[in-house]
Amino acid sequence: MLYHLLYPLSTFVSSFNIFRYITFRSITAALIAMLVVIVFGKYFIQYVGAQNGVIRKFLPENHRQKAQTTSMGGIVIFFGLFIALAFSGNWLNHYLLLGLFTFFSFSLLGLFDDLAKLRGEKKSRGLPLKLKLGLQITLSALICFLLLNIRDTFLLFQDGGEILLSHTQVMIPFSKDLFVDFGWLYWFFAVFVMVASTNAVNLSDGLDGLAVGLSFFVIITFVIFSYLSGHKIIADYLRIPFIQDLGELTVFLSALAGACLGFLWYNAHPAQIFMGDTGSLALGAVIGFAALSLKAELILLIAGGIFVAEAGSVILQVSWYKLKKKRIFKMAPVHHHFEILGMSESKIIARFWIVGIILALLAIASLKIR
Repeated sequence: MLYHLLYPLSTFVSSFNIFRYITFRSITAALIAMLVVIVFGKYFIQYVGAQNGVIRKFLPENHRQKAQTTSMGGIVIFFGLFIALAFSGNWLNHYLLLGLFTFFSFSLLGLFDDLAKLRGEKKSRGLPLKLKLGLQITLSALICFLLLNIRDTFLLFQDGGEILLSHTQVMIPFSKDLFVDFGWLYWFFAVFVMVASTNAVNLSDGLDGLAVGLSFFVIITFVIFSYLSGHKIIADYLRIPFIQDLGELTVFLSALAGACLGFLWYNAHPAQIFMGDTGSLALGAVIGFAALSLKAELILLIAGGIFVAEAGSVILQVSWYKLKKKRIFKMAPVHHHFEILGMSESKIIARFWIVGIILALLAIASLKIR
């Protein structure tokens, strides 16, 4: 919004020309989002106050004391994201608008779920599972439909030539020209990616700062990918797809990364505020949306490897218990397994973050190792 007011002034004052650069607007957006979340978060914690009863009964005993911690912190993240984009974002860009819609819609779904937990007569677990999943699928299908209709093809540079590739083709990491064409099945695949990403981040949100920290690493990875794929010369050099107008996604993701850092200011152990489903569902959905936008669906498996492990541990635990009436882990998701084994919460978080950073670096390395 302010971008649309300030950039035209470059005709008269050359210094305003700086707003044309994606790098400047991305850094500005990240800093603004971080500062807004830190400032607004303080007042949100004070005025919203303790939620009482949002902690599930079957979690490890040390989580009982967290029942009084302020929740629904996803509202704070969205506020910081919106303010940052109001200053630095190009609101005529469809990737920015669709990304913001993705965060808002899933955050709203998460807010209803959080409120249902608070208002439940017997400590409700929130919205009914089938309803919650059905709404996730519906929203994901709508977002995928809009995204896949933005463009039907994108450019891949090979040996100095341009090759048109369909949006139904999926790139294989660490390969130069290996693609799998899903055809019409890609629509189902795209919805699955978004829903899986949404719930994987949601399941990982069980320890102070764990989910938002891991999300930050994945988002920063996609910030790099979006900048490179949106820059025709660099895309040509790296032999990666060039996607028209994708550069603005860099600004959006940078703002979100800054908002995550600002939220971590209060969410770090011991947490003063939790994201709740208001934040975790939205972050997971945006990560899935970014992967689809970047044609990096399988890269998400690498960069978000911890999320995959967390969700996988739940699937394995439930499936094995139904089959054998035995448990593989002490408790799922797997971060609670380590808690019950006696590992401190801060150590689990730090080690998961370390692995998350390594996986993010591996995903970035795939740009050259192929």
